[in-house]
Amino acid sequence: MRKLLNILLSGLLVFATWSCSEDIMDDINRNVNDPTQVSSNLIITDAITRTAFTLTGSDLAFYSSVYIEHNVGIWNQHYNAELRAGEPVSSATYNNSWNSAYRNLADLQVIIKKCSTGGSEEGNHHTLGIAQILTAYTLALLTDMWGDVPWTEALQPGVIFTPKLDKQEDIYAAVFQSLDNAIENLGKTTTFPSLGVQDFIYAGNKDRWLQFAHGLKARYTMRLSHKTPNYANVITFANLSFASAAQQCRYTYNASTTFSPFFRFFNDRNHFGASTSLNSKLVARTDPRASKFWVKNPNFATFQLAPNGSPLQVQGRYAISAISTNTAPTYLLSYHEIEFLKAEAYVRLGGAANLALAETALRNAVSAAFQKVNIGLTAAEATAYFNANVLSRFVANPLEEVMNQKYIAFFEEEAVEAYNDYRRLTAMGNNVITLSNPLNAANFPHRFSYGASDVTTNVNVREAYGDGTYVYTEKVWWAGGTR
Repeated sequence: MRKLLNILLSGLLVFATWSCSEDIMDDINRNVNDPTQVSSNLIITDAITRTAFTLTGSDLAFYSSVYIEHNVGIWNQHYNAELRAGEPVSSATYNNSWNSAYRNLADLQVIIKKCSTGGSEEGNHHTLGIAQILTAYTLALLTDMWGDVPWTEALQPGVIFTPKLDKQEDIYAAVFQSLDNAIENLGKTTTFPSLGVQDFIYAGNKDRWLQFAHGLKARYTMRLSHKTPNYANVITFANLSFASAAQQCRYTYNASTTFSPFFRFFNDRNHFGASTSLNSKLVARTDPRASKFWVKNPNFATFQLAPNGSPLQVQGRYAISAISTNTAPTYLLSYHEIEFLKAEAYVRLGGAANLALAETALRNAVSAAFQKVNIGLTAAEATAYFNANVLSRFVANPLEEVMNQKYIAFFEEEAVEAYNDYRRLTAMGNNVITLSNPLNAANFPHRFSYGASDVTTNVNVREAYGDGTYVYTEKVWWAGGTR
């Protein structure tokens, strides 16, 4: 009898365990550290950080700095890039940045959906606006580097497996629309709390994000000037942007838990040497930044510049960057860029009055660039330099001096924008920035190669990639190409 009772009780226990709610079992199996729903204020923190560190301050900047001759690749992958040996055409070279861009866009789309009509945070207009700005920024970065890319059919896993490539012209229309939407949303009243400390750039200050949005419109309007020149609009948008360096869009590092990406790159890989090409521009202008940009390699007896296109593959010989400090900021958009954009626009409009305005903007830009935190020169030193060494060059050839000063100021954190400027200028027939690498004659990388993740899985990207050598022959649309 006792044996039968035990069997019955055991059976009841098994039945009770089996019949307990599936919800309870789901709770047991749920990973509380991997939530499926996250509020937009947390997602956007990751998006801001990824935009700055993983995209703007990533391989895109490192390789751009080689192609634009801010640095010379002297070791491993960047030595190969310097010699155009494999790296510029390989689908593996920029794959991490390619993936990061789409991951960023996917996260930003989640925020946009949450904060738009019908979303769980409907009416969170300011966070929505910030997400739209970062979407425009990431999308522009993606198409500037790669040209035609998947967009309208992208970010639909499990629905569209091989998204088509959208034309760069259409992508830029989406960029401007996203910025306009952002400006509209940032102008609305919201009951949602400010992002505060979750916003690592502006601490939720919507007015600063508005200035950033207008500044991006100025940048991208100038980007399209070979196709649709509109210099008056560049000036209008720039005047709605930053009025000082205190307002510029930059991501800062504390050298304790966060470190500047160029600093980490130099310390972890040590792939760069000081560029002879850039140094020649400084020397020609008796520019005091020549003593600020680089220092002698501590492992070599003398200060030695690396020759562009023909360095030795050796570490511990060539001079190294002195401005890649552990707290050097990453600029998404600097105040000095805004002033350079105004200076170029005024020069292109022409006439004595506009040239006077261009000179003022150029003075502001040079002064701000001198006073970058990792340069450390003063406004007075900038004025003395401008009067003695810049003004006469500006009078002789305004466009050439504006663009060369911008090129110098962008060393090294803004190498991507220097790369974009060079491609735009040469497309417009303005060969005002001289590069020295002899390999440029046949093998200047006009674009970056598509990422391996999609070259191997998306037939549309694979067909566009071919064998990768298109990077030397096909310019992006805004630089006079077709894709």
